[in-house]
Amino acid sequence: MAKGSTEAAVLGSGLRVRGRVHGDGDLRIEAHVEGDVTVSGALELAEGAEVRGGVSARTITIAGALEGDVASRGEVVITATGSLRGDIEASGLVLEEGGNFQGTIASDFELPDAIA
Repeated sequence: MAKGSTEAAVLGSGLRVRGRVHGDGDLRIEAHVEGDVTVSGALELAEGAEVRGGVSARTITIAGALEGDVASRGEVVITATGSLRGDIEASGLVLEEGGNFQGTIASDFELPDAIA
C-alpha cells in the first residue's frame, strides 16, 4: 500500500462481488470482482484476485488478474505474478519480469530507446 497510509479496506479472498465498487481511501482486493472499481487512494490487487472491469485509483498495484482498463493519477505496477488485459492511462508504469500485459499505454512518460 502507499507509504503513510494507515489502514486499507479489504475485499477478502472468499468474496465474489458483482457490481461497482467505489470509495475513499485505499483498497486491497483479494476477491473476485465483476464490475468497475474506483477509489481515491491506492488500489492493490493481491495475488489470486480477479477483477473484470475498469479500475481507477491514485496508484495501482496488480499482483492478480485484471481484465479491464486502468486509470491512475500516479504509477501502475504489474508485479511478476500480475496480469493485465486492457489499456493503461497513468503517469508511470512498472512491469516486473514475469508480469503479463496486453493493451495500450497512454502516458506522458518517455520509453527508453531500447523499446521505443
